[in-house]
Parts: sequence; C-alpha cells; structure tokens
Amino acid sequence: MLLITAMLGSGCAISPKPVTTHDVQTRVTADQTKIYAGQEPIRAPIRFEEAVARALKYNLDYRLKLMESALASGQAELVTYDMLPSLLASAGYVSRNNYYVSDSVNIYSGETQLSNSTSQEKNRSIASAALTWDVLDFGVGYYRARQKGNELLIAEERRQRVIQNILQDVRISYWRALAAQQLERQTRELHGKAQQALEMYRKAEREGIVPHKETLDYQRVMLDTVMLLSQREQDLEIAKRELAALMSVPPDMPFTLADRLGKDLPPLPSNERELENLALAHRPELREEDYRVRVTADEVRARMLAFLPNLSLSTTARYDSNRFNLHQNWVDSGLQLGLNLLKLPALPAAQAVNAAQVKVDEARRLALSMAILTQVRVALERYRLARQDYELSLQSQSLDERLANYANASFKSQTGGELELIRAKTRALNSEYAHYSTFATAQAAYGRIYNSVGLAVLPADLKQDLSVAALAETIAKHVTEVETTTLLNTQ
Repeated sequence: MLLITAMLGSGCAISPKPVTTHDVQTRVTADQTKIYAGQEPIRAPIRFEEAVARALKYNLDYRLKLMESALASGQAELVTYDMLPSLLASAGYVSRNNYYVSDSVNIYSGETQLSNSTSQEKNRSIASAALTWDVLDFGVGYYRARQKGNELLIAEERRQRVIQNILQDVRISYWRALAAQQLERQTRELHGKAQQALEMYRKAEREGIVPHKETLDYQRVMLDTVMLLSQREQDLEIAKRELAALMSVPPDMPFTLADRLGKDLPPLPSNERELENLALAHRPELREEDYRVRVTADEVRARMLAFLPNLSLSTTARYDSNRFNLHQNWVDSGLQLGLNLLKLPALPAAQAVNAAQVKVDEARRLALSMAILTQVRVALERYRLARQDYELSLQSQSLDERLANYANASFKSQTGGELELIRAKTRALNSEYAHYSTFATAQAAYGRIYNSVGLAVLPADLKQDLSVAALAETIAKHVTEVETTTLLNTQ
C-alpha cells in the first residue's frame, strides 16, 4: 500500500520539460540527412523526363501520399478483424480474509434449516474463455470494412492527383529554369556593362564633362536597364531553385539542364467535347467522389442498423477450483435478443439526415464536374493564347536582334554611342527572355490541358523501385503515348 501511495505521489509530481536546443539541433540534423538520403547522384545534364522522374522518386509530398496509401491499406485489412467473434480469456486468483458464510431459511415456515454454512473456499483460482458474437456488431464491422476499402481507393486517387500536379509543376519550373540557364551568362555580362556605364555617367556628372541634364537622362536610362536586368536575374534564379526543390536536390548540388528551348509546340487540340468527356471520366477528384458516395451509403446502412433488434450469442467455458463445487469445469451458453425502444422515435430524423447527405454528395459532385469542365475550357483557351504570344515573341526577338546588330555595327564604326548599344542589347536580351518565357508559358499551358483532363502520368503496371533513368524512360514513353492518342488525336 505504501508502495502504491509513493508511486501515485511521484506521478502527480511529473511536470513537462521544454525541448532543449540540443534536441532541436539533433532533430534538424537528422531531418536534413533523411530528406536527401538515398538519392542517385546527378552525373549528366538533366532532361525534362528525368526531372519528372526525380520529382516522383524523391519528392516528399509524393512520398507522403505513398505512405498514406500504405496506411490506408493496412487500416482496410485491420478493420476486417472487427467482424470476427470476440474471444476473451481470463484467469485469476480470489482470496478472502474469512469464509463466505450464509444461512438457509425455509421460505414457507421461516425456520433456519442450515446455519453458518459455506460453499466457497477462502482461496480459489478461477479461469474462463468467453466466445461472443453480436449480429449488429458484425453488420457494423462489415460496413466499416467496406468503407475502409473505398478509403484505400480514395487514397490512391489522391496519389494520382499528386503525380499529375508534380508533372505540371515540373513542366512549369523546368522550362523557366532552362531559360535561366541559357540567358545566365549574357545577362550577367550585360548587367556588368550597364553597371559600368551607369558609374561612368555618374562620374561625368561629378566632373562636369557632360551637360547636367544629359548625364541625368543617361543615368535614368542606365538605371532602368540595371533594374530590368536585376529583375530578370532574380526571376531566372528563382526558377532554378523551384526546380531543385521539386526534385529534392540539395541546395549546394550544381546541375545543368539538357533540353533546348524554342522547339515546335504541340498543336492545339480541336475536339473540346471529347476532352471534356475524358476529364469527367479520368479526373481523380471525380473518381474520389464516386468512392465517397459508396462510403456515404455504407455509413447510412451502418447508422440504420442501430434501429434493428440485436441478436447476441455467447458461449463461455469456466473453471473454479472451489472444492465445494460438484463440477469445477462447466460451459455457459446464451442467446439474447434486444431492442432499444427509446431510439425508435429518432428513426424519421435519421432517414431525413441520410436523404440530405445523399443530396449534398450529389450537389458536390455536380459542382466539381462543372468546375472541371471550366478548367478544361480555360486550359484550351490559355494554350491557344500562349501559342499566339509565342509567335509574336519570335517576331519581336528577330526584330530586336537585328536592331542590336545594327547598333553594334554603328558602335564599331564610331557612328553610334555605347548608350544606344547597351539599350539595343538590353532590348534584344529582354526579347529573348520574353521568347523563352512565352515558350515556357506555352509548355505550362499545354501541361494544364493534360492536367485538367486528368490523364495518367505513370502506367498502371509500373514496376516499383526503378532507377531514375528507367523511370524517366517509362514516363517519356507513357506520356508521349497518352498525348498522341488523346490530346493530339482529337480531330
């Protein structure tokens, strides 16, 4: 007793301790190691398909969805055991400080027939094994198992949606990062020249070599140029950082990209109605709603079971070492039928709630379907406009490149100034950036069509634990086949 009291007293004295700086640092170090652990090294320039493969293989969001699918699978298997009967085994030892003593009285005469007698020992051992089966519990367990099975399918659809979003995100970041890679050197060089020219005009202003108003105008032009180039450098650098984050590449690991910008864009899909039908059939969100309708239906069935009579069956094997017992081993069996009458008045309300839930599910599915149809139409229109912008950027780049060549020739022949040369090169660089940017935007817009239709990124029979190269090849082959048979074959 004293020991129990001491344990309770020490338990009441427990107080929470804050996490120490050392614990936080240990966790940070361990997390950083785990984030980048087990990745294949980058040995060559990265193609677009390899970037997608690395994102799918090492992206933490995708790995989380994989684990959620595995967890849902385990829960679906675990809940099936709830349908089994209950088997409870117990054993113990019972002790009294005195005998269990009783009297026997004749109920008619009131005379004591047997006084101060006992039929139970002070110390005895008991054991039992009870097997019970509840029909309503079985029914509820059955519907819960079906719900968990459908939730497993919902988790898989969410994983597919994450895969599609990763493809879209990589498509956007890859082409922008490739533009950054191709323009990095000339942007840096031109930025340096513009900065030098700005300092030169500031010096001219201080020394009074050039009229004050003229130097201010030159500084204004050069400062605008420097600011524009700085903004371009920031945009391009951010694009590469975003791509590195999608691929889970460590920040200090350099990499280059292998594709080329400016290649032909895919044609605009022409059969909008067919793409809309494909979206309604393939979008993971709508397939998730299909499974959610099943979950709701099973929830309704499980809820209605509470209004039915409950049948319970039980069989219990018992043992009691009491020497006064004629039989120390015996078996109890029972059958019980019960009904909670106080719940019956709630039946109409439950039916109304069930009907309302069905209507809510249908309304949510219809609203989602309308949103998806809108996404398909908007994606097609965006791609059409992006193709137009790309064609205009080609013309703009060609014109500004010719102007830059003319300014360069004038500067070499001393008929033009350095200011005009820098301005012309800046315009040409900006047009080239706009050209690459519109190409990346067009690629992203085309990817939105793929994404809005809900087309698969990976084949259904994909083998697990593929290398990055093998996964990249599989993705390239599958995506090309899907685009050819759906997006590009809609005449």
